[in-house]
Amino acid sequence: MSKRDYYEILGVDRNASDGDIKKAYRKLAMKYHPDRNKGDDEAARKFKEAAEAYDVLRDPQKRERYDRFGHSGINGGSGFGGAGDFENVNFEDIFSRFSDIFGGDIFGGDPFGGSARGRSRRKRSTGKPGSDMKLSVSLTLEEIAIGTEKTLKVKKFVKCGECSGSGAATESDFQTCGTCNGMGEVRQVSRTMFGQFVNVQACPECQGEGRIIKNKCNVCRGEGRVKGEEKVKLNVPSGVSNGNYITLRGKGNTGIRGGNPGDLIVLIEEEEHEEFERDDHDIYYDLMLSVPEAVLGTEKEVPTLKGKAKIKIEGGIQPGKLLRMKGRGIQGLHNSGTGDQYIRVGVYIPKELTREERRHVEALRDGEHFDVENAKNREKGFFSKIKDIFA
Repeated sequence: MSKRDYYEILGVDRNASDGDIKKAYRKLAMKYHPDRNKGDDEAARKFKEAAEAYDVLRDPQKRERYDRFGHSGINGGSGFGGAGDFENVNFEDIFSRFSDIFGGDIFGGDPFGGSARGRSRRKRSTGKPGSDMKLSVSLTLEEIAIGTEKTLKVKKFVKCGECSGSGAATESDFQTCGTCNGMGEVRQVSRTMFGQFVNVQACPECQGEGRIIKNKCNVCRGEGRVKGEEKVKLNVPSGVSNGNYITLRGKGNTGIRGGNPGDLIVLIEEEEHEEFERDDHDIYYDLMLSVPEAVLGTEKEVPTLKGKAKIKIEGGIQPGKLLRMKGRGIQGLHNSGTGDQYIRVGVYIPKELTREERRHVEALRDGEHFDVENAKNREKGFFSKIKDIFA
């Protein structure tokens, strides 16, 4: 079963702030807390799942690795002991690990977002955030083996140069929103038998910005952004695989009127190689030998991911034999070791022969070392002697 996306679990955007992530986790932890859901295994699973997601996204280094490589970038999933397996997690570990969120009792204080004093410090939003973008980049095995840097040309929304992203013709063309008095939010208070509830929403008049444009920029028509193109550098580490993705924060579409930019999510596509097959960090190459080369031995030049290399073939090598070239494979993610290159030996049997070639082959057919039955008997005799030694 595939693991769910951590941002999806917490119900936040990929560009969510640390405060948004903390707030989302607190809400889920309160909802699925075992004291409120006694005997509910599904609630317990969701409680632990949310804790795992928060453990990764609260840590800047873990979050960066997760954004770049997904679950494969987090060793062991979340540090809780398994990729998608919550059986080894206990509630005490979760509470002790995140007690700073709740200040002791998970249900203590105001369950609707903290004190009025804390809420009054909430900053109004500026503009609307830009959307994330996705694109694919093709990489060769040679590039994947050691890592590479790509320059991507991305067509997207960029900041308007005329108004510097404000959306107004001039800075004096802003006025305070009369609906929310510049707060960027409106509140509705309702009373029920359970107490007083406060519903806070972004102001519908100014969309949470707290101000309204009187005269819009003629170029971007008040959005603060226009369609354009930007060159983005992408550093690809060694060892990535087909289907991995790298997230470039803030490189997506520019937000409206100063809103935070979205992210650029780059999907890795591995190009099929003409000579090599990949198996994790190892690569395989098929080498065909002629009958004389296989019988007598030879020296062959073979391709590698870093150029040509010579290998020595011992006489009498058998078809299907694997020869190992240590350290000639792909360097793993986070310097997790380098794979090997394997040479799969095959022997070419010609379908057509000249009269002279046929005469030579017929002369060998009845030779002592070309008799298959004699070869089997010799091998059988050898293994019998070995068996007698250890009997």
